[in-house]
Amino acid sequence: MGMGKYILQRLAFTILVVLVISILVFVLTRVVGNPVDILLPLTATTEQRELLTKQLGLDRPMIQQLGDFLKSAATLDFGDSWTQRRPSMEVIFDYLPISALLILCAMAIAVLVAFPLGIIAAYKRGSLLDRFLTVLSLVGICMPPFWIGLMLMFFFAVKLGWLPTSGIGTWKHFILPAVTISFRPMGNLAQIVRYEMTQQLGEMYAITARAKGVREINLLRKHALKNIMTSSITMIGNDYCKQLGGLSAAVEVVYGFPGFGHLIKETIQSMDYPLLQAEVFFTAVIVCLINLIVDILYAAFDPRIRY
Repeated sequence: MGMGKYILQRLAFTILVVLVISILVFVLTRVVGNPVDILLPLTATTEQRELLTKQLGLDRPMIQQLGDFLKSAATLDFGDSWTQRRPSMEVIFDYLPISALLILCAMAIAVLVAFPLGIIAAYKRGSLLDRFLTVLSLVGICMPPFWIGLMLMFFFAVKLGWLPTSGIGTWKHFILPAVTISFRPMGNLAQIVRYEMTQQLGEMYAITARAKGVREINLLRKHALKNIMTSSITMIGNDYCKQLGGLSAAVEVVYGFPGFGHLIKETIQSMDYPLLQAEVFFTAVIVCLINLIVDILYAAFDPRIRY
């Protein structure tokens, strides 16, 4: 299969996935509760509740609401946010870019730290250093992100005063949230790199290359690293999608960072249907596109892959 045909098939599949996910969210949001109970105070009268229900269009049959939603999704017009009183797409474009940049910084930190740690652990397999680095990566995976955030904030912002505690405005506001988010992807990636590198260093081509006098740095750079990139790229892409899909919300709340994860949390709490549907739609699209990019990158690092 050619690359062009493969991409077209994946794009068609992406549209189907986004459609199914959007319908599921549409149904689930209407089953779990009534947003009128949240938008109106407890003292609201029956007439006020009925009026708001009609204004929001919740008095219409479910199938009619679904049809309107699918028409809106086709034109990327999800209506106005019920809580923010402005177009849902406008709200998303205010929050999504800043979160995408924050998570990109976090993944860059994770890659720059995890690769050296994983490679060193693989070369020192079974040693005390290997055990220490393995435990260190596991700690990064297991520690709750909000706790890491609080500790980093206490030492570097409160005690030392080097960095701001919350908000956004300068590049310094990105440092602590990005480092906090990077811990889990860093641990995952370090484990993958260590395992894959250990396998590569034991392969016959590596043993033969050493016997021929090939320098270890050349063996690592020209052969071993390329062979571990497919699994590493998969891990990086998956972790980026998870963070953008809401996993970063706890960190954004801790640092008062006005990001997409924070927005998703608030939207779920307020049961803002139009905004929540727009968020899920865009998250699904981004996740599918990132997975498509990851699949295409496979061929760049492993020419044996054919589509």
